[in-house]
Amino acid sequence: MMKNFTAAVMFCGGFSFAQEANADSAKTENIKEVVLIARKPTIESKADRTVFNVANSAILTGNTTWDVLRMTPLVNIDNNDNVQAEGSNVTVYINDRKSVFTGKELKEYLKTIVADNLLKIEVITSPSAKYETSGAVINIVLKKNDNEGLKGSVSMNNSQSYKNSQSSSLNLNYHSKRFTQSLSGSFGNNNNVMKSYNENLIYADNSLTKITSENNSNWKSPSASSSTEFELDDKNNVGIVVEYYGSNNSAVSDARGDYFLNDILQKYYTKTVDSDGKNRFVGSNIFYKYYDKEKNRILDLNAGINYDSNHNNSIHSTVWDASAFEGIRTMADNKNREYYLKVDYSQPIGKDGNQLEFGGKMNFRNNVMPFYYFNYQNNTWALDGSRSNTFRYDENLNSLYANFSRTFFKKLETRIGLRYEYINFTVKQEVGTVEKRDSYGTLMPDLLVKYSFNDNYNLTATYKHSLWRPWYTEFNPFLMPTENGTYRRGNMDLQPNPNDRFGLKLGLYKKYFISANFSTTNQDYWTSYLIEDDKTIMMPTTYYGRINNYSLYANTNQNFLKNKLNINLNLGVSYVDNSDFKQRNNFVGMKDNIINFSGSTNFSYTNLFNKNINLNGWFGLHSQNWGNSVGNKMNFFHSFGATKLFPERQMETGIRFNNIFQRPGNDYITYSPIGTFRNVNQWDWYGVNLSFVKRFGNQKVKESTKRNVEKESGGGKN
Repeated sequence: MMKNFTAAVMFCGGFSFAQEANADSAKTENIKEVVLIARKPTIESKADRTVFNVANSAILTGNTTWDVLRMTPLVNIDNNDNVQAEGSNVTVYINDRKSVFTGKELKEYLKTIVADNLLKIEVITSPSAKYETSGAVINIVLKKNDNEGLKGSVSMNNSQSYKNSQSSSLNLNYHSKRFTQSLSGSFGNNNNVMKSYNENLIYADNSLTKITSENNSNWKSPSASSSTEFELDDKNNVGIVVEYYGSNNSAVSDARGDYFLNDILQKYYTKTVDSDGKNRFVGSNIFYKYYDKEKNRILDLNAGINYDSNHNNSIHSTVWDASAFEGIRTMADNKNREYYLKVDYSQPIGKDGNQLEFGGKMNFRNNVMPFYYFNYQNNTWALDGSRSNTFRYDENLNSLYANFSRTFFKKLETRIGLRYEYINFTVKQEVGTVEKRDSYGTLMPDLLVKYSFNDNYNLTATYKHSLWRPWYTEFNPFLMPTENGTYRRGNMDLQPNPNDRFGLKLGLYKKYFISANFSTTNQDYWTSYLIEDDKTIMMPTTYYGRINNYSLYANTNQNFLKNKLNINLNLGVSYVDNSDFKQRNNFVGMKDNIINFSGSTNFSYTNLFNKNINLNGWFGLHSQNWGNSVGNKMNFFHSFGATKLFPERQMETGIRFNNIFQRPGNDYITYSPIGTFRNVNQWDWYGVNLSFVKRFGNQKVKESTKRNVEKESGGGKN
């Protein structure tokens, strides 16, 4: 509508000018061609996804991809660095390729990708059957230059929070006729400080342990990626993508624990942990694409190998009551391999715009995790054979899917999909020959129906059945000491979590969107605690019981002051009925119902005072409730900054302030049958960031996909 309005105004202006020229024929001159440039709105809301267009936004300056992901509408990142969208678990894709990273590994990897590389972030809340996910999908799309010659950028950042951190990156892109080569590399030297407080209350003897700790860590993280693509002709492309990520990290943690019995101090300990580690990841993807633009037929073949390893060494020194000393040393040298082959095909059916899409994937995993446990005895480290072991996880996951999209009488758009997955896996503990084998198949249907009443009103209904599987590290049964004096281990008996989700989305005037969702499950796995040999152990456990989640979200995107000021507003509330879940698992003190609130706003102002100064900011407010963990406060985030552009020199400098008014953190209680466990953390995402970017060459970019058939119905680009 805005583009039509602008065109009409310019047309009327041109018509008036022509009338005046005819009235005075002595003053006649040629009118130069008028070019209208349409700029995408910062936020686009579609039937199955919300798109955060950030390519030209000042929000990128001084941020990493992880930082921008935090600021993306509908996205929330919990206290364990798990990404969620509209309260649903998320699988992250990068350029339509599923990321092999999750949790903290994903965080560290995305922190190495400078935000200047971002084109957009798609939050796909109703993904089709094509996606390998049990919840929502976040697709991070990076820039891709298609102009001739060499171009690139250099960026440098310096952040001051509790300690100082630095990062730099280099990006190069070369395009010549049918050949494109992209290279990028970065290095970060990050220093972080985490302060924590824990209260562990055990019902059986009314004992209470209070723990304060501080962790100082340093991460030196190089990363590099290469993308090579060659167009054989107008329909055939081949290419290879190679990614590398590494880190050398070290940390020192100090903790004190006070043990109370009936509110009387019984004993205490102090603990110091010195640790260091090395992480290495190499990923590859070889692809072939066939794309017939006229017939809209697409064949996409992908094959790849991913390899990652991490070596960790930790020395735990514990002193009880200033006398008894206990020393523990742990070593791990894990190696993980993944091999996959993926095929996707789509084409129109008939002449009515119907679309058929189908494909499949074979995926193999081989994970080896040796773990060595030493006790300090007689001034030397002695191997503890009862706790040292090797954990193995082997998996074969095969999947098939099909989607069919059809539009009826130009108003009713439909998409129906079905995905089938069959998994065969083995978890094994070598010493003691503890082994578990399992296999099962799952059908996962999904449905999307959108009806457009007119140009200003549309309603979309969705349904999806999904299955969330445990990550392989969550099966690892080894008992591992943590930094604060407690222990953790995995659980070989974890079960997958099935989920059914129904949704309605109302669109008004292409600016206002309201979503209502209902999801339900009868089992899930969450953190639990147990006591063994006076050790407090944290581990994941499958809990049974019905949980119903009702949610309502609203968002809008508005432009003011001749489109210079853009504001996006998101509000959400959810009501969780976990009364059956609580009763069946004896969670004493836990509420039957939980209400979650979330809200965020992004704003940007372009070309302040016509001096090429861009302003931007983000504010977020989120509850801290999930599963059997209930938050004691809301989390408030804020970030704002300014960017000065130097167009002739292709340079920009920026300053950004992160959470300077209130340092973010969490405060939540986890309920279990044996007691309650409170965790309070202060995060290190605060302070000021200074950045500098120098670009060279023609910076024209395009989206990194050959599929120009993305539809608002969600039936196109999946």
